[in-house]
Amino acid sequence: MKKMMTRLFALGALALSFHVFAEEGPALDNAAVNVQDIQSLQRGAKLFTNYCLSCHSAQAMRYNRLGDLGLSDQQIKDNLMFASVKTGDLMKVGMTPADGKTWLGAAPPDLSVIARSRSADWLYTYLRSFYRDSSRPTGWNNAVFDKVGMPHVLWQLQGDQSLQIVDGVVDRKGAVTRSWEVEEADKDGKKSVKTYQLVLDRAGDLTRLADGKANTLDYDQSVLDLVNYLVWMGEPAQATRERIGTGVLLFLIFLLAPMAYLLKKEYWSDVH
Repeated sequence: MKKMMTRLFALGALALSFHVFAEEGPALDNAAVNVQDIQSLQRGAKLFTNYCLSCHSAQAMRYNRLGDLGLSDQQIKDNLMFASVKTGDLMKVGMTPADGKTWLGAAPPDLSVIARSRSADWLYTYLRSFYRDSSRPTGWNNAVFDKVGMPHVLWQLQGDQSLQIVDGVVDRKGAVTRSWEVEEADKDGKKSVKTYQLVLDRAGDLTRLADGKANTLDYDQSVLDLVNYLVWMGEPAQATRERIGTGVLLFLIFLLAPMAYLLKKEYWSDVH
């Protein structure tokens, strides 16, 4: 019993440490994904195959499954296939796990169910939180995933961000794309608040700097399309399942409601 209580206490402390660590970074933004939006899924599939599939595999997905998004085999071959020959092939990459560990410090994970593992909100925030960091081997770091080994593959679309740390709570001004406050304590236990800000220093293809302010709406939409596709890829049958479920519920409502009324009428006919 004592050993069990010790383990439970350790697990609780570990969970608390994760909770505290999560609060040190930016709050996760809501990813308004919609797996019924076929155009968004098509744009997301294009981003995925162009920017993600060179390092990350998706071995639970076949190219021809993209036909569910309204794409023909020829469209898939012409626009989304760069390493495979047949649309029935799995989405694999040429990079071996050993090469990935050598080049990036760890083998890039398979992304088949990454949205189910990490959540859409986490992915949406993560892909918008890279910043330049000369201390990292790739030159990039991430506010959501500190000391991340992955480089910012979408940097040409987003541009360059930097992380600025300011004492106290400050208003969000200038080209700040996101900010959050962290309460810190020095060695004497004295607490203070620091404001962390991601600032867009150089605009990319889908961002703009005008009058000292950052406009990231186009980039944010592209990231949302990519996350939407990752959510769909984690369960391609989700949209079909939801449509079937809605149809079954409507069928049961229209079938059972009249039956219940007729049964009630028959049951109470002798009383009235």
